[in-house]
Amino acid sequence: MKRKGIVASVLLSCGLAAAWVWTARAAPPPDPPDWRLQRTFEAMIAMRDGVRLSTLVKLPSEGEGPWPAIVQRTPYDKNRGAGAGDAHTKRGYAYVIQDVRGLFASEGEYRAFENDQADGYDTVEWIAAQPWSDGKVGATGGSAGGITATQAVMSRPPHLTCAYVTVSHGSSYRYANYSGGVFFQAMVEGWMKGRGVEPSPDPRPLMGRYGEAERKLDIRTYADQIEIPMYNVGGWFDIFSQGNIDAFTLLEHNGKQKLVMGPFGHGQLGGDLRFPDRGEDRRAGDQSRFFDYWLKGVDDGFSKEPAVHYYVMGDGMNGGKGPGNEWCTADSWPPPSEPTRYYLQAEGGLAPAKPVEAGADVYVYDPRDPVPTIGGPNLNIAKGPMDQRPTRNRSDVLRYQTAPLAEPVEVVGQVKAELWVSTDAEDTDFIVKLVDVYPNGYEAVLLDQPLRLRYREGIDRWAKVKPGETYPIEVDLWSTAQVFAPGHRIQVQVTSSDAPRFERHTNTWLPLASYDQAVKARNTVYWSKAKPSAIVLPVAP
Repeated sequence: MKRKGIVASVLLSCGLAAAWVWTARAAPPPDPPDWRLQRTFEAMIAMRDGVRLSTLVKLPSEGEGPWPAIVQRTPYDKNRGAGAGDAHTKRGYAYVIQDVRGLFASEGEYRAFENDQADGYDTVEWIAAQPWSDGKVGATGGSAGGITATQAVMSRPPHLTCAYVTVSHGSSYRYANYSGGVFFQAMVEGWMKGRGVEPSPDPRPLMGRYGEAERKLDIRTYADQIEIPMYNVGGWFDIFSQGNIDAFTLLEHNGKQKLVMGPFGHGQLGGDLRFPDRGEDRRAGDQSRFFDYWLKGVDDGFSKEPAVHYYVMGDGMNGGKGPGNEWCTADSWPPPSEPTRYYLQAEGGLAPAKPVEAGADVYVYDPRDPVPTIGGPNLNIAKGPMDQRPTRNRSDVLRYQTAPLAEPVEVVGQVKAELWVSTDAEDTDFIVKLVDVYPNGYEAVLLDQPLRLRYREGIDRWAKVKPGETYPIEVDLWSTAQVFAPGHRIQVQVTSSDAPRFERHTNTWLPLASYDQAVKARNTVYWSKAKPSAIVLPVAP
């Protein structure tokens, strides 16, 4: 049976569908077998509230133990991921994989990621107490499984020794539900439909304020208390790219963190660009070395390697020739760089100097005719550095670009846009894209993030919008590592819609608004010495 109410449920808590409830009741399990005789078995583990979670345990086929353990908690059916444990058991680890609360064979109500701190804690401590466990437990997982592992890290169970996570994050609000207060519609609704939930019809809530429920599930709340090592692996075109980076930087204080960022996304990339030596084999090897070091004390030089490995992208059409398209290392993140402003200019120009003359560009945003999403960091729609030229004839997309570059410009780190804007509506969105324009005209989108104007003073508060008044805003575009090659252009696009990646704003102040109530917005971007709109790029020396 399909379930309704995705948006309302998302707003009640901070998981991808945190208040969607699914109740599961499992049949009473048989007594677990003697682990000395049967090396693979299932158990129902009781959580602190009595709910039992279905858990598969796989032990090494040789030896008497005890062994260090690696645990994965998944919303995707533990039996589908059981085979991944064989690589761990062959290396002398106990492997434990568990259905999260309320899904598949586990009991309870499923509220996405809401219970994963407590359940992760209880599961780790159960593992550590077993006779086949030596008391050291490592957590792992990718995507949703990586999120559950990160939530367990936040709960700080005494026997959790380390965690290795891929394409994940430490705050559903910041990296999965909202960006700049704007709902990640395609990602959330697509993910929820895969769980059997249909989107809510109009009217739809237009909310997204960060509050106490969101703080409880945010790694920022616990960062100064987390002391274990984490290995974060992310991709420049992944939906959670900044989540992996922020988890690393927030925990850098303990000196035990590792970060890998490569030229990949949450699935196969679309578009015409190809980046050589993506590094998948090396990443897989590092997982084994990471666990061997922290769970077994085996050091093959792992501890002496740089904390950060990151791929700097370059021209994706020339087979990897030219600057970029190589792996680099750093001892911390971000690497050294100089914040460099490229200012919006007259006639769509973009340059390091502030504009000589004062001016503004105006466009009309119509929620009933949104700018279509073309690539970017998406989940279930086309993703990657896709060509933006299909929107060139739209009057509601502003483009600003440099002259062809004479020298390469290497950008590594977090990118921000500083804009001066106004609207004649009660509220609206501004969306900024960073684009690499190739000599043949191909417009490869690198970054793509929004800001709802009411959140210009912070995601935890609403600031009234006065129609016609000019406001300075900052749009966080997240991070990248990209060489803009000679002959290429750096381009900035400004618009107010990007559907279905982001939910369309109705341009009203109403917290609950139907598209029947939507109005057009006349939005303005200013550029002058007094109101210098710019993209801020972290340019490597």
